[in-house]
Amino acid sequence: MKFKLLLAFSFWMLLVAVSCNKDDITFDAPSQQLRFSKDTVFCDTVYHQVRSETYLVKVYNNEDKDVLIPRINLEKGSASLYRINVDGKPGYDFKDVPLRKKDSMYIFVEIVPQATGPEAIAEDKILFNSGAGQQHVTLFSVVQDAEFFIETPTNPNVISNHTVWDKTKAKIIYGNLTINPNITLDIQPGTKVYFHTNSGMKVSTGATLNINGALNDEVILRGDRNDLAHDTLPKNWNSIRMDANSNLNMNFARLFGGTRGLDMKQNTANISNSFIHNFFEYGIYAVGSTVTAKNLVMNNCGESCIGIFRGGNHSYTHSTIANYSKTMGSFNRNGITAANEWKNAAGTTEQGALQRLDIKNSIVYSDRDNSVNLEQTPGQQFEFLIQNSLIKYSGIPEAGFNFDTSANVVQSIKNVDPQFLNYFAAKMNLRVKPASPARGKGNLTVAGTVPLDIVNASRTTNPTLGAYQ
Repeated sequence: MKFKLLLAFSFWMLLVAVSCNKDDITFDAPSQQLRFSKDTVFCDTVYHQVRSETYLVKVYNNEDKDVLIPRINLEKGSASLYRINVDGKPGYDFKDVPLRKKDSMYIFVEIVPQATGPEAIAEDKILFNSGAGQQHVTLFSVVQDAEFFIETPTNPNVISNHTVWDKTKAKIIYGNLTINPNITLDIQPGTKVYFHTNSGMKVSTGATLNINGALNDEVILRGDRNDLAHDTLPKNWNSIRMDANSNLNMNFARLFGGTRGLDMKQNTANISNSFIHNFFEYGIYAVGSTVTAKNLVMNNCGESCIGIFRGGNHSYTHSTIANYSKTMGSFNRNGITAANEWKNAAGTTEQGALQRLDIKNSIVYSDRDNSVNLEQTPGQQFEFLIQNSLIKYSGIPEAGFNFDTSANVVQSIKNVDPQFLNYFAAKMNLRVKPASPARGKGNLTVAGTVPLDIVNASRTTNPTLGAYQ
């Protein structure tokens, strides 16, 4: 008897399942407007013929009934640079799209752009037509023309002749791009150089890299992911690696988002009016090198903004070297680290004299206990001067020097908040507030060697410490 009842119940359930298929659901025309997760999709800057990231729009049916959307389509149709995927189906024009009551569906958006000039705007709309009236979601992106430098087993990806890059095309680098020995690469104002993941640039022995930006027309060197989330993250690319006896001249540049910024060994760098920030290890990693920097702004580097190893010759004037980071909280995050020693790839320790480390009219600060870390090797030359500067100082032995008694610390301030306007990467602004203790504390003679600040404001009277007057 129980078996017969179970068999009958199972048969009844089967009939219900068969009768309740999707063809029996009634879909009506929408009587209310649809709701969207966003009304505009900003696709980040994309490059000629390079498919973008995929972006998402959610469409909501707030009605108490199932609806059939008569048409969803791209306004420019098949001529659009955009492609959409509606509820799992790719295309550009969709008819009678069902949407259950109080439910939602996904529309995925991407763009495969065609550049019509150095930089252009790509715009379109996703149209939703129904009895409730036409609605739309705007699609918007900047499209850049691009030139690609791709390293492969058969293409070593080298620059073998004196070369000039200008801003007519963005430069996209895959793998390593090498400037051959004794060759010069000039990068002109406004040029954008993008590095793919695990990519970088090598400046060979005797070669010269000239990065010639201008005020309001900087040269940008960064990873090739342009979405906002990646603007504040390190390790999107490797570094600019400079071999012994190579040269760097960098003016009005912004370098960010890699593992190391400038990775130097026994070479010379002149840096002015530039930003180096958001690097996983170091913004400047210098082994036995000479670096002269003026109006330099640095922030958010895991180990140290500047790492000086095996001595060298360094001068930082009217520079703002900060180190604050939410993403690298467990790292050392020093401002400047300097040592006579360096351990090479073979594990052997090499030593060299620190002939000079001048920090003048500058700010070196951090949210850690110490922003300057000097590791002096007994018996090795170690010359440094901290003059008219504001630093974060934790004392001996951490800092490696005595701020209060050292003759090498002149007219400087310790452990007083410089009052930056905004020191986090997403909205970084390392100008100081009107009440900052850095205002008016600079040495006039030093300021006279750098009479204009990083935005061309005069500092010949009452000079403010750091890169901004």
